[in-house]
Amino acid sequence: MNATISPRIQIIGIVNRTPDSFSGDGILDFGAALAQAERLIEEGADILDVGGESTRPGSDPVSLDEELRRVMPLIEAIRKKSDIPISIDTYKAETARRALAAGANIINDISALRYDAGMIELVVESGAPIVLTHMQGDPKTMQEHPVYADVVREVGDFLQEKVEILTARGVPKEKIIIDPGIGFGKTRQHNLSLLKHLDAFTALGCPVMLAHSRKRFLGGLTGTTDPQERDLPTAVVAALAAAKGIAMVRVHNVALTRQALIVAEAIATAP
Repeated sequence: MNATISPRIQIIGIVNRTPDSFSGDGILDFGAALAQAERLIEEGADILDVGGESTRPGSDPVSLDEELRRVMPLIEAIRKKSDIPISIDTYKAETARRALAAGANIINDISALRYDAGMIELVVESGAPIVLTHMQGDPKTMQEHPVYADVVREVGDFLQEKVEILTARGVPKEKIIIDPGIGFGKTRQHNLSLLKHLDAFTALGCPVMLAHSRKRFLGGLTGTTDPQERDLPTAVVAALAAAKGIAMVRVHNVALTRQALIVAEAIATAP
């Protein structure tokens, strides 16, 4: 087995065109953002996730106009250079609509249809796959005091409810990607419980995306204060999660994660 082999799990490379990303990779400069996208493609990303608004803990929202100014030229430029699938990371239906018209393929809505009533109609009309993320609270306040009686059950119930809303409108389950929302209104222990029980989410019958890359709980576990030093634990979690049947991982370091997934798959499929 060698590095030319692709893992079964799809790797989503993150392109944040923001000035305040928690992970230290936010890039407002257009040329630098496009160069990052090209590097992620070269490293083996299956999908690029483009976002123009930080959703780190404590972040403030940006206007529609500003979000469009950040993401639209980048999506258009990526599409001219590559046919790689593009995910638009937004909870605004208008941003998602314009991104799809410019060549994006997937909607990644961290609000799981809660922030913009037009998102459901857009998903139904466009037929685009959508990522639904669990989040307790909102980005500004979500990490102030997250509380659950049973985090796995409550996150599962929330996602199941959102899935049912879309399937009732005729959206097939294979186009509904669910994300348990690691770090989105969760303590370190909540995150670990969700990771341990990822099979509870794959049991819902939709593709599961894991978006844990460089998040604070990994720093707490490993003692790394610089988010960019958390790529190794990010890859370790991805490799362990592979056995749980997840479909996608959304990461900053595509190359390292790809290596980890190749090894994990080789072990899992060995006779």
